[in-house]
Amino acid sequence: MAIPAILPYSLAFAAELPQNRVSWKAEADRSVLLIHDMQQYFLAAYQSENSPLAELLRNIQLLKKQCKELGIPVIYTVQPGAQKPEDRALLRDFWGPGLADEPEQTKIADAIAPDDQDIVLTKWRYSAFKRTRLLEIMRGQGRDQLIICGVYAHIGCLLTAGDAFMQDLETFFVGDAVADFSLDHHRIAINYAAGCCSFVTSTELVLSQLTDNRSFFGVVEDNSTQPLTLQRVRKQVAELLGETAADLTDHESLVDRGLDSIRMMSLVEQWRRISTDITFIKLAKEPTIYSWWELLSAKK
Repeated sequence: MAIPAILPYSLAFAAELPQNRVSWKAEADRSVLLIHDMQQYFLAAYQSENSPLAELLRNIQLLKKQCKELGIPVIYTVQPGAQKPEDRALLRDFWGPGLADEPEQTKIADAIAPDDQDIVLTKWRYSAFKRTRLLEIMRGQGRDQLIICGVYAHIGCLLTAGDAFMQDLETFFVGDAVADFSLDHHRIAINYAAGCCSFVTSTELVLSQLTDNRSFFGVVEDNSTQPLTLQRVRKQVAELLGETAADLTDHESLVDRGLDSIRMMSLVEQWRRISTDITFIKLAKEPTIYSWWELLSAKK
């Protein structure tokens, strides 16, 4: 009945979206971010330094950071430790007694821990709506879109998405910001969500929708009609890093120079004006000025 040990698998596949039946777009003034069950008890089944956990935490960090900057409410669910049999009910038959009442099991992962402005809801069943104030909070704030990330994709995340659908809420199931028991379980979850109750999206796409093509960190998008050059690429990257173009070399790792994923997303937004084929994943694969210029030059 215990949660099984989970072998590593990559979340990269989830950025290639399944065929959605709907074409919803996430909007900042309508959305709530739900970070689902990211407690140590559930995360302990993963290998901490490997995928999918490392990718999962990174992508949830990106989602939370941008949602906070846009004024989007961030809500966490947590299951309590030492649940009484009458509260645990049928969950005991499938999963045993659940969490011990110890911080090592009940606390949310430090990398994405809630702050004083976030809402933490005690959760008793698979769906985050059952015996919680989630729907009341969303209705009270006039919000009808729910962005779902966390664990486990085919259990609580999927059942929450289905419940939201039945409450007439648009849900955005972030395929590379949820994780599961295995790659097969993960695929089943996102395919079901896309076919029946949600818009399955990626971290990159939902961030782009929420920001409505605005640039991050106050960087003004370069709308110049001048031909794309290696020098222009270097200049744009230097502006994001707060450095001069002359300080950067063409083949050094920009991640090592401090270019984080949020800033990289701002480049994706700008460069999609040149090619819609430019993606976060392609930039992150080889983060150097020269390789990015080659990508952009090939797409002109």
